[in-house]
Amino acid sequence: MNTKPTLGDLTALAAIAAHRSFRKAADELGLSPSTLSHMMRVLEQNMGVRLLHRTTRSVSTTEAGERLVTRLQPVLRDLDSALQEVDAFRGRPSGTLRINANESAARMLVASVVPAFLARHPEMALDLVTDGRLIDIVAGGFDAGIRLGEAVPQDMVAVRFGGEARFLAVASPAYLEGRAPPQTPDDLKDHACIRFRLPSGKLYRWEFEKHGQEMAIDVPGVLTLDHVELMIEAAVGGLGIAYASDKSARPYLESGELVSVLDDWCPSIPGLFLYYPGHRHVPPGLRAFIDVLKEVA
Repeated sequence: MNTKPTLGDLTALAAIAAHRSFRKAADELGLSPSTLSHMMRVLEQNMGVRLLHRTTRSVSTTEAGERLVTRLQPVLRDLDSALQEVDAFRGRPSGTLRINANESAARMLVASVVPAFLARHPEMALDLVTDGRLIDIVAGGFDAGIRLGEAVPQDMVAVRFGGEARFLAVASPAYLEGRAPPQTPDDLKDHACIRFRLPSGKLYRWEFEKHGQEMAIDVPGVLTLDHVELMIEAAVGGLGIAYASDKSARPYLESGELVSVLDDWCPSIPGLFLYYPGHRHVPPGLRAFIDVLKEVA
């Protein structure tokens, strides 16, 4: 290898590997896909090894490319942290903050925290990625994640916000007309339930608790959905009983389009947490976001 790769070359390779797309990586880097493709051809030529498999529809790393990217990821993260530490001396946070969250948490942030954060820190950019799967935020290149407390990995620093949460079984008055409302979770076997499929493909088990008795039910139902808002719309339409967060269902409960059932089996839970790895330097932008989160949420 006569010519060493530049930092820009290696950063571009890591972005392509993460997105598995020249177009998406080019958008992130502010380059054209053709420029990015040319950079990779030159990089492969200089290194004397093929790093990427290319087809007309996709791109993926070769074994050599995957090994290089795996070694690069911690180096690039450490470089970002070092630059952010120096940036802290400027007195004003800048750069891009990447946060992974589920959709309902992202909606909550966009409604209140995000506008306040961006107004207060105009040199910051926020990359908020919604993902139903619980991912490794470090491997994914995120500064932080947001999930319910029960889903936060134990080795993370967690910051609670937004108060307690509650999940409710809800149905429309039209659905319940002429039917006996369930009095215990076991009664759900006699009802049409709108089931929820997790991103992993598994069906979500409805969780209940009363006087220390906990139950997780694989509910019956002929309708299965993978989006919370669709579940609520289906319940409003009289298709059965849905299980959703009180924040998602509240507008429909207040309007009377939905009513809750099994109310005494649905206690509050700790709610949402922002979490980040404790062994890494906390970027100034993340510190600033946490300050706004504690104040606004």
